[in-house]
Amino acid sequence: MVQLVWVLVACMMYTAMGSTRISLVSTSIFDVTKYGAKGNGKTDDSPAFMKAWKAACEAPSNVRRSILLIPARRTFLLRPISFNGPCKPSSIYVQVSGNIIGPTKKTDWIGSHIDTWLEFTRVNGLTVSGNGRIDGQGPIWWENACIGTPTPGTTCHAPAALMFKRCNGLRLNGLTHINSPRVHVTITACNGVIISNLRIIAPETSPNTDGINIASSTNVKIRDSIIGTGDDCVAISGGSSNIMISSIVCGPGHGISIGALGNGGADVVENIEVRNCTMIKTLAGVRIKSWQGGSGYARKISFKGIKFDSVYNPIMIDQYYCPTQTNCRTSTSAVKISDVTFSGIMGTSRMDNVINISCSRSVACTNIVLDSVYISSATPGRKVFGTCINAHGRATHVKPSFNCLKR
Repeated sequence: MVQLVWVLVACMMYTAMGSTRISLVSTSIFDVTKYGAKGNGKTDDSPAFMKAWKAACEAPSNVRRSILLIPARRTFLLRPISFNGPCKPSSIYVQVSGNIIGPTKKTDWIGSHIDTWLEFTRVNGLTVSGNGRIDGQGPIWWENACIGTPTPGTTCHAPAALMFKRCNGLRLNGLTHINSPRVHVTITACNGVIISNLRIIAPETSPNTDGINIASSTNVKIRDSIIGTGDDCVAISGGSSNIMISSIVCGPGHGISIGALGNGGADVVENIEVRNCTMIKTLAGVRIKSWQGGSGYARKISFKGIKFDSVYNPIMIDQYYCPTQTNCRTSTSAVKISDVTFSGIMGTSRMDNVINISCSRSVACTNIVLDSVYISSATPGRKVFGTCINAHGRATHVKPSFNCLKR
């Protein structure tokens, strides 16, 4: 039986990694149940996972690939846990065939780092794959993100479910992520990432439950996934470049966003492409958002082949971002936005203002291009329109008529 599991996992690795050949001689499997994990959904399996991870990460020098196996037909309860590198094997494969659930009580977080539930740090050549499910037990956080009674005026943030920090060459695919306390998947300071075939699910009313957040990362591809949450399906933050997002079905949620940028400092974002994505009844479609008073730039950004189905705010550049609409800043400095293209876009909107390009009055948006954009009202017969503030560029084959861009 052990040999059979070993061969099956090696075959799954071959499938997930395409044409890469796996040398069985240099691959070792570390089954968490062999290190004491019960998988009954009640026992805290965190200590067993840490033992298995340590063994996989510190495998002997003749092991090139370690497989951390989380077997099927079991549910593993984990408290906040960090899987840290660097590791001795050149690649680590986490095969998630079973289910993972978070603590069912907030008190289980006392004494732990509150920012993240499951964290991988400095693990290069990491693959996390499988058909298992990761359940963050979000409902216990959504109404009140604090633990206990905080000092008056304290702002509490629920934890992110799954975070990858400084994990170059990361592959994440196949899993179902549900009900994160906050963001489902966070990619921070990583290079060479491919995320594919995920399902990320949370109620439309769940606060700040973004699907995937990318920050300070380069060369990231996100594709072929279904995301429906209470916030952005995908959000790209400052310090990120060379990002490709394709074939995402988004809804409910807040669409695919770049930003918010410029919140208290300089932000840089460039070479972003979003293509062949579908937004269904989302609060926003595709947008770039920044605070007043920021600096830096967002440039070389394209949205291509986007479909909208009854979306609010389909196309937006918002340089007056202020989500609370209270004590909003007023400043002459702004993130410089340039070289942004919206092309091959069509669908329906629940709002009358379907194209809203609101740029800083002191720092204009430049080279904004709209081409073959056709958006109508989700209410038959209702007229729609577009608006601009200090935006320069051109619009061709756009309906509704969009003549406010300056040359």
